[in-house]
Amino acid sequence: MSGRRLRDATLLTLLGRDPERHHGIVNPPVYRASTVLARTVAEYESRRTHEGVTYGRAGTPTTFALEEALAALERGHRTLVVGSGKAACVLTLAALTRRGDHVLVVDCVYGPTRRFCERVLRRFGVEVDYFDPRIGAGIGELLRPNTRLVFLESPGSLTFELQDVPAIVEVCRRRGVLTAMDNTWATPLFFRPLEVGVDISIQAVTKYIGGHSDLVMGAVTTGAELHSALRDGIYEYGAPAGPDDCWLALRGLRTLAARLERHQRSALKVAEWLAARPEVARVLYPALADHPDHQLWRRDFRGATGLFGVVLRPCPMEAVHAMVDGLELFGIGASWGGYESLVLVTHPERQRTAVPWQAEGPTLRFHIGLEDPDDLIADLEAGFARLRRAAG
Repeated sequence: MSGRRLRDATLLTLLGRDPERHHGIVNPPVYRASTVLARTVAEYESRRTHEGVTYGRAGTPTTFALEEALAALERGHRTLVVGSGKAACVLTLAALTRRGDHVLVVDCVYGPTRRFCERVLRRFGVEVDYFDPRIGAGIGELLRPNTRLVFLESPGSLTFELQDVPAIVEVCRRRGVLTAMDNTWATPLFFRPLEVGVDISIQAVTKYIGGHSDLVMGAVTTGAELHSALRDGIYEYGAPAGPDDCWLALRGLRTLAARLERHQRSALKVAEWLAARPEVARVLYPALADHPDHQLWRRDFRGATGLFGVVLRPCPMEAVHAMVDGLELFGIGASWGGYESLVLVTHPERQRTAVPWQAEGPTLRFHIGLEDPDDLIADLEAGFARLRRAAG
């Protein structure tokens, strides 16, 4: 390599692979292992079981290839991959907190993360409070002497509010409080939390990095100063990602830039079309100029992905079901980030406590996949016709 600083699309084709080590084979092989033999007793006894190729649960060369690639993409020191996106979120919280600590969590956080805070962290004696996604530097008023961590998700994956991440980070750093961010929506291509001072960047590799709806995995990336403590804490929970899934994630990583470009272009076209529909009150997509946080998105993000929300005008829920159930190109499914388009009827008001969710009518969440957007629009147009008929 000449030493030039390569762009992301090029890095994605190079990171985490070393053909010279594998007989010229382009992709690293899948190493499946539980036992890793030592040559001597002294070698075995000198091992740290969670560092290097020492035991299957600590990872194999396939694991480390993916971790190295993600750390480079995040501009971090090291990455740890675990069994799911939820595991990445909750193991971070569990590994860094103890009884008597206080945690602040954004009110638009991923529902399973919130459930862990309520059902597990509280049971272990950790205090949890939720904050307005748009609080910005006002987060300082909520910090306590025992606040250990502030957990961000920008934008939230149901309501799509952005946080002023640099403002929150600045306050937390002054007060010695750690920050973690679920950055699955943007991926490291469109936002890098570590570059604005966030301590821990979390990805559900399941989503855009995997890209094909066929794996479940999470990743946690940190700087050098926090890696050892987080690694040691997460290792104790015994939730590694399997080597076959790591191989699939590496394969998905190669096409991430091309797929995100298509997701963004198609999502913007569909979102603009939806915003002009008489049945729609508003579209929750930060890339649209009328989104309340559009200027923050323009300042901090390099792009927008294929996930957004839609608030409908008041109508019976039976009519919404008629619309959604008859869609031919949108699957009804909870995940996203794959090649296929998805839709869900959502209920954000059920999981908000800091700031009540106010909506004119029912809410939907769309993931715009890699289909032709004009075909998606035609499918939605037929869906709105069903909605109108069912609404009378």
